Amino acid sequence: MVEAALFAGPALRRLRKRESLTQAAAAARLGISPSYLNLIERNQRPISARVMVQLVEQFDFDPRSLREDEAIGGIEGLARRLADERFADLGIDREEAHEFLASAPQVAAAFARLYDTAGPIGSVANDPLAASRREVERWRNHFADLDTAAEELADELRLSRGDIGVALTERLRERHQLAVRILPRDVMPDSLRRLDLHARQVQLSEMLSIPSRNFQLALQIANLEFADLVDSVAKGAKFEEETARALFARHLNGYFAAALLMPYSRFLRACEATGYDLPLLERRFGVSFEQLAHRLTTLQRVGQRGLPFFMVRLDRAGQFSKTFAGASTARFIDSAVSCPLWHAHRAFNRAGELQVQLVAPDNTGDRDGGWLTMARTVEGSGSPGDAQFVVAIGVEAVLAEDLAQARGVSLRSDNAQPIGPGCAACHRIRCSQRSLPPVGRKLIFDRSRRGITPFELEDVNQ
Repeated sequence: MVEAALFAGPALRRLRKRESLTQAAAAARLGISPSYLNLIERNQRPISARVMVQLVEQFDFDPRSLREDEAIGGIEGLARRLADERFADLGIDREEAHEFLASAPQVAAAFARLYDTAGPIGSVANDPLAASRREVERWRNHFADLDTAAEELADELRLSRGDIGVALTERLRERHQLAVRILPRDVMPDSLRRLDLHARQVQLSEMLSIPSRNFQLALQIANLEFADLVDSVAKGAKFEEETARALFARHLNGYFAAALLMPYSRFLRACEATGYDLPLLERRFGVSFEQLAHRLTTLQRVGQRGLPFFMVRLDRAGQFSKTFAGASTARFIDSAVSCPLWHAHRAFNRAGELQVQLVAPDNTGDRDGGWLTMARTVEGSGSPGDAQFVVAIGVEAVLAEDLAQARGVSLRSDNAQPIGPGCAACHRIRCSQRSLPPVGRKLIFDRSRRGITPFELEDVNQ
C-alpha cells in the first residue's frame, strides 16, 4: 500500500521560528537548500524520510506533533463542522477544507475549538453528551487495547458458536462467586441489570432478550475485571466536566462487551466470508441487530481493517439518539434531524424488515457515488412494545459491491435517492417533501402560479 505524502509546512515553520532561525540557517542544519525548505514550508513539497531524521536529530523534534490535526478528527472532523447550516450559503467544499487544514492547522484547530464550544444550532454549550461523542469520533470508535483484551478473554472462555450465555455465567460464578438470576418485571420494573453483592447475584430483568442478557453479562464482566483499563482510556480524554467522562467510560464498557461477544479477528473473518450478511452474522454470534451495527463501525485494526460503516439510531421524530461515523466519511448523519426521503423512516411501518436504499446526501461535501444504507426497527432494551427505534448502517456505494444485502440493488449514482440534512439545512430545489425553508437561501414568489412546494428557492445554478 502506498503511504500518503506527509505535508507539514506550518509545523516546520513554527519549529524554525521557535529556534529563531532564518530559512537559510535552518536549511543548513537540515542539509537541504533554502529554496527546498521554502517549498516544504509552503506545503509544495512533502517532508522526506531523510529530512524527518534530520529534524529529530537536530531539533529533538517529536514526529507525533505532525498529527496535530487528529485532535479535531482530521479532514473529516473539520469538514463536518464546516457543513453546519450556518455556513451553507458559503459553499465551502471539501477541497477548500483540506487546504485550510493543510496550510493553517493551528487556525483550523482554533476554529474547531470555538465551534465545539458554541455547538451546533439549538445545542447547549459544553453539552456532556456532545463532548463524549466528539471524543468517540476522535478515536473513530476504535479502541485497540479494549479489542485486544476482549479478544484474549474470549479465547480464554472459548466463546464460539456455542452458548455464549453459559460461558459468561460460568465466568461470573468461578471468578467472582456471582450467580446469575432472572427476576420478574414487577421485581425490577426500572432496571435491566443489578449487582447484588449481599446475595452474590447478578440480577437480570426477564424482559431482556437473549442477546441483551448476554450483553449485560459481558458488561458486568467488563465492570468487574477491566475497570482499570477502561479508566485509563477515559482519563486520557480532555473533558471540562466529569459527566462527559462518565458517559465516555460507559461507551467504553459497552465497546468492550460487544468486542467480547464478537471477538475482532473471528468477527472480521465472518464478515468477509459472508459478504457482511447481516441476518447471518446476528445468528452466528447471537447478537441483536443494534449490537451488530455498533460493532461494524469499529473494524479499524491496523493490518486488519473491515469496511468503514457508519451507524445511527433514530426515533419516529427523526431525532438521532446515537451516531457513530467510525472510519467512514459520512457527515450527513451529524445533522440534528434526518431527511424524510430516507427509507430509514419507512422502516417504522415495516417492523423487522430490512430497508435497503442507495442515497446521495446533499450539501454535505460527501463523496460522489452515494451510500448503501440498511435500516431496521429495534425495540428499546427491556421494554418490548413500549419503545421503538430504527437502527441504520451504511457504507459508501463504491465499497458495497460484494455485500450480501447489495445483491439486486443498483449501485449506480444516478439511481441514488437524493436526501438532505433536514429541511432547514437542505438547499435542494423542487423537493415535494420540503416542510421548512432553508436557512440563508433566498425564496422566490410568483403570484401567477403555485408550485408543488410551499417554499420555492432561487436556483443559484441558473
